[in-house]
Amino acid sequence: MRGIWKSFRALYFATLLMLVGSGLLSTYLALRLADRVDGLWVGALMAAYYFGLVLGAKIGHRLIARVGHIRAYVACAGMVTAAVLGHGLIELIPAWLILRALVGLGMMCQYMVIESWLNEQADVSQRGQVFSGYMIASYLGLVLGQLALMLHPGLGPELLMVVALCFALCLVPVALTRKVHPAPLRPAPLEPLFFIKRVPQSLTTVLVSGLVIGSFYGLAPLYAARQGMGTEQIGLFMGSCILAGLLVQWPLGWLSDRYNRSVLIRSCAVLLALAALPLAVLPKVGLPLLFSVGFAVCLLQFSLYPLAVAFSNDHVESERRVSLSAMLLVTFGVGACAGPLLAGVLMRSLGANMFYAFEVFCALILIWRVRPKEVTNLHQVEDAPLQHVAVPDSMTSSPLVAALDPRVDEKVAKEQMRTEDAPPETGPASPNV
Repeated sequence: MRGIWKSFRALYFATLLMLVGSGLLSTYLALRLADRVDGLWVGALMAAYYFGLVLGAKIGHRLIARVGHIRAYVACAGMVTAAVLGHGLIELIPAWLILRALVGLGMMCQYMVIESWLNEQADVSQRGQVFSGYMIASYLGLVLGQLALMLHPGLGPELLMVVALCFALCLVPVALTRKVHPAPLRPAPLEPLFFIKRVPQSLTTVLVSGLVIGSFYGLAPLYAARQGMGTEQIGLFMGSCILAGLLVQWPLGWLSDRYNRSVLIRSCAVLLALAALPLAVLPKVGLPLLFSVGFAVCLLQFSLYPLAVAFSNDHVESERRVSLSAMLLVTFGVGACAGPLLAGVLMRSLGANMFYAFEVFCALILIWRVRPKEVTNLHQVEDAPLQHVAVPDSMTSSPLVAALDPRVDEKVAKEQMRTEDAPPETGPASPNV
């Protein structure tokens, strides 16, 4: 593993800086608006960010094909830095929505450039370790971004400068890289109807995961502020919650490789509903309960996306797994756009505790829709269950990360991403997962 970190340290460091800036910006904006507007506007800002991410997945391919990887990365990093500073120059919240969408669009293109390099340079035998290193750098960056709030609890312009500094500095390791430029990549066919028929339960889980995680990143700081927590405490609370998402990945993988994944998804949903219930019904809670329950809730909510990815890969052929990754990104993005808006409306109308009531509601949707007895296994691949792989959620990756997944055949994945869009194949696709 030490050799992996040494070989890819520049790309990992760029990822770390990007996520420090992104994580800090999300929480900073939520806290800046906590005393000025209701939860709907805070949720709308996060929804705009995810809209930009989804839009960037389409635009990024064209931009990279037109100007190359380094130029595309530099241009997007410059755009993101300018958009970040724009939040300090413009006080109009509708303008912030545009700026947040630009940040999401630019960051998705940056993810695609970094993942293209990782895909190109990773040896077949190292893909799992490279994949894990990328996930660790992503989550660690998000955690450090929250802890940065403890340095400047006054929420002054210094924090925006720190965010802009991170996005400016992430240019350096990529601009100075001596690695070979990756080959041009084109978007894989999305095939939504095929995947809706083939893996409906997996897509439902990803959609609900987007609802929950999108609302968490956007509104958890606002909920904590309404509980009377100070800026330093909010940073520590958010950092501990995101750290839970990183720590759960390895025990989750052990369970996923040994037990039925549909059962695990439903079990996580049941436990999530039970864990979030105390905070959903209590308008005010003490700090010990808030930290402990918040940590437990995040252990469960960050388990849903990787379980859904593993579950869907068990029932989709290798040549379609890059397209599957793109479909999962779009599905997650739809949920992440809607989640903050819905939870924001509830918080505005019924109180801050509706944030966790929304989590309970989302968990109940999964309990209702994910039914292990209805999994036919008609299209299960021969070597299923495939090895579970810890994956970052779609806030911190693009469809190109699928080529790093050890479950995906490397030659097939890269060939599919380098070809023009093709019409989806037709054939029987019975409801499965």
